[in-house]
Amino acid sequence: MSSISRTDSTPPDFAAFLARQLPQQRKPIAPYQLAGAQVWLKRAGPGNSAWRYRLLGAAARLLRLPALRPVPNPGGNAAIATEVRRLRQLADAGLRVPQVLAAQADGMLLLHLGAAGRPTPSLANEMRDAVPDGAQAVLALWRLGLQALDTAHGHGLCLSQAFARNMVRCPDGVVACIDFEDDPAAALPPVLCQVRDGLCYAHSSAYHLAQAGALPEARALWRQWCAGAARAPGFGAELERAVRRLAWLRRLPRGPRWGRDVQRLHAAFDLLD
Repeated sequence: MSSISRTDSTPPDFAAFLARQLPQQRKPIAPYQLAGAQVWLKRAGPGNSAWRYRLLGAAARLLRLPALRPVPNPGGNAAIATEVRRLRQLADAGLRVPQVLAAQADGMLLLHLGAAGRPTPSLANEMRDAVPDGAQAVLALWRLGLQALDTAHGHGLCLSQAFARNMVRCPDGVVACIDFEDDPAAALPPVLCQVRDGLCYAHSSAYHLAQAGALPEARALWRQWCAGAARAPGFGAELERAVRRLAWLRRLPRGPRWGRDVQRLHAAFDLLD
């Protein structure tokens, strides 16, 4: 990790640092120590091909699941502009996200969410590690992700990819959300954006709930969450429609011999059904 120190008390010029350092950085994202704080410099990557979005879109149409329709992410400077806009929008709504210190067309500088030099664990990893501690330990962590979704949904917003791996725990215990290079609200109506968030979170967390024997209690909590005031009008009907169209998952074989991905799908459907 590169370090940039100062000998006076003048606040660092984040924009100047970004403009100076960005042309020298080859990695897509890299950490730096700047005036005693850890920051991340993220540069624009190459553009993304549109063909994979067409394939995903065809699959969503075949399954009649509009909430899972792919959200285009063109990459490059457009992805930087989207992420900066969304980070500021979500921060204004009270959601914990990385603070944008400076931005330009082809890159941005973000403040590290944790203590300098120390990683922030993802909610997915914390749930996995808590499985030996039992159902209540995993459920306590799982609720934190639901609360983060409540904060966004309560302001009529959504996340981008609401997987548990994109939720991290800050040193004060608050869950922060990361990865906002696309904007589902630009492609889907608000209710489908929220259903998409719910499906993503359920798929990425249900396996750990199942491992800990927490699914029965989680189902009750899930129903309460779905009926919460933060949900958009029509959320329940759209989610129920999506779950009905995923009923074919029941026919997938069960058991560890079929791999972790199949087990995750079964656990997610068991939570949602």
